[in-house]
Amino acid sequence: MDFGFYDLMEIIGALAFFIYGMKIMSDGIQKAAGSQLRNILRKMTKNRFIGVFSGFLVTAFLQSSSATTVMVVSFANAGLLTLTESIGVIMGANIGTTVTAWLISIFGFKMKISALSLPLIAIGLPLHFMNRPLLKNIGEAIIGFAILFLGLAFLKDAVPNFNDNPEVLNFLNTWTGYGRLSVILFVAVGTVLTVVVQSSSAAMALTLTLLYVGVLPFEVAAAMVLGENIGTTITANIAAVVGNVHAKRAARAHLVFNVFGVVWMIILFPFFIEFVQKMWEPFQSFLQTYIPDLDKGQEELQLSLFHTTFNIINTFLMLGFVTFIANIVTRIVPLTDEDSGEYRLKYISKSINIPELITVELQKETAHFGEVTSKMSGFLSTLINTASEKKQKEMMDQLKKYEDITDRMEIEITEYITKLSSSELTPKTSLRYRSILNICNDLERIGDIYYQISKNLERKIEEKIYFIPEQRNNLNAMLTLIDKAFKTMVKNLKEDSYDTVTMDEALAIEKEINEYRNTLKKEHLTRLGDEDYNVEAGIIYNTVISLIERTGDHIINITEAIVGEI
Repeated sequence: MDFGFYDLMEIIGALAFFIYGMKIMSDGIQKAAGSQLRNILRKMTKNRFIGVFSGFLVTAFLQSSSATTVMVVSFANAGLLTLTESIGVIMGANIGTTVTAWLISIFGFKMKISALSLPLIAIGLPLHFMNRPLLKNIGEAIIGFAILFLGLAFLKDAVPNFNDNPEVLNFLNTWTGYGRLSVILFVAVGTVLTVVVQSSSAAMALTLTLLYVGVLPFEVAAAMVLGENIGTTITANIAAVVGNVHAKRAARAHLVFNVFGVVWMIILFPFFIEFVQKMWEPFQSFLQTYIPDLDKGQEELQLSLFHTTFNIINTFLMLGFVTFIANIVTRIVPLTDEDSGEYRLKYISKSINIPELITVELQKETAHFGEVTSKMSGFLSTLINTASEKKQKEMMDQLKKYEDITDRMEIEITEYITKLSSSELTPKTSLRYRSILNICNDLERIGDIYYQISKNLERKIEEKIYFIPEQRNNLNAMLTLIDKAFKTMVKNLKEDSYDTVTMDEALAIEKEINEYRNTLKKEHLTRLGDEDYNVEAGIIYNTVISLIERTGDHIINITEAIVGEI
């Protein structure tokens, strides 16, 4: 039998078609139900058993453990999940991903599911062109499902049947007689395969196909499945590269959990294979109740049973060691100064490019931006009240530094939203992104204003101009009101849902700021004629009052953007 380059490209192309269908289906489901799935993960993780169930549920629905684990990493990055909660969800995702193997082995080989692909596309395409986002995304998911099974059909046809040509398998057989070493070798093959195709579902589909056409013995296929469990962790670890320490720890926990499971399985491998084969007879009888024409010795279904049994047992064995795994990854990924700093984006996971799935992280990033900006008020207060030249210089440097930080944060968040906006957005998501862009613009302007104030005060210091106690006290009172406004602003930014925010408290503080500004300006104009009133100091004083009040204007703009009034 000839097997050339063209045949190899057919297999690769069929596998690529399968992966493409999987991606379209998963993306469509995430767009259609992403916010609900996120709520499930956020609300069903406090108990580790419920966390496992939620991970299973979301993964079985998305048909992608990678999508679930990347979502978990982004939650850990945003501080929405603790490390132990993340581990529970990841364990559940490992069980959920076995559903794909069952779908493939039951429908992909026993039924002519590819014959339904074109009718499914006929249903999905009109939905995809509808204006309603939900129907559009459901249509996308249906099209992806159809393409997935078309890809599987192509893959099955592209892989040659080696049953009639056993001599081709001689090379493979030379590596199967070394006991545990052979198992480790094929575990490594499964790991590399999954890393290459970047999808454990695709790697599983290929393994099932090779088993179905007789290329792989059952034991070899089972060892490769174990390796695929390790290889699937690479997606979450890649996603965590741009995340913070919490995201990296969640991703490493996925790797540690899967590696531990594979290690004990390699030790018990022959006994576990025998255990699964004994389970198969009663399980086969159960399946034949619903699938009467099931082949008696259908090994691809046995492999699915092996996959599911291993992941369920591994999960419940490791549930008692969640804290132990958390301690290990905490040591592997220690907290660094950079992770505890505030000079970069903390919550955005750039690995997620589906707008509906990143909104919470963007809101938390915006709240972080607000907290960073509000610290400038404290620096300004110290600058106004200290007589130490060293402290004055330090505060002016801090104000300059934070002005640069606010510039950089606005640019990074804006660029990220712009990138996401190239995708199709639901009206609600589009409105939320516009609000966040407006908020970031106002926060950056506040940074500019504080820097502008510091330059005015720097000139005052250089020219040996002094504020009288009354002026200093008035500025302190003004800053106290601004701090009160900042506190309300940050509280509003931290709300999980902007829909719950009202304007009342922010408007009341803004009114106080404006009234106090008017009072101070009148007093300033009244004092200009006094002999003991320094005009140059009065001009700088009046300018600082105006600039502080402008800060209040931008703060109220932010609450208006949250509420949606601009």
